Amino acid sequence: MMLTRLGLDHELVSTGTEAVRRGLDEPWAAILMDCHMPSMDGYDATRELRRQLQGRRLPIIAITANAMSADREACLAAGMDDFLAKPVRLDDLQHCLRRWLPTHSVSDTAL
Repeated sequence: MMLTRLGLDHELVSTGTEAVRRGLDEPWAAILMDCHMPSMDGYDATRELRRQLQGRRLPIIAITANAMSADREACLAAGMDDFLAKPVRLDDLQHCLRRWLPTHSVSDTAL
């Protein structure tokens, strides 16, 4: 719902394996990656995406309930570009996405 409020098209997947498959299927502007998913966690899914993308730029933003600095470091070490701790607030999501998406992609009217 937050992405809709921000005026962004999106697709939801439920497993890490599906995140990798769909992440490679289309030219996404960014991926919001949950760190804890069935079949493959977000860390392994990110490493696999990075391996298969072979350097092609795709921002991957961690979404996790683990909010310690070591958790953030683990996300960045896995190849994620940024980090949002749950519960995610709309204004935090908006500011994060503005860092990674093309200018004017994220609605200014959501807040």
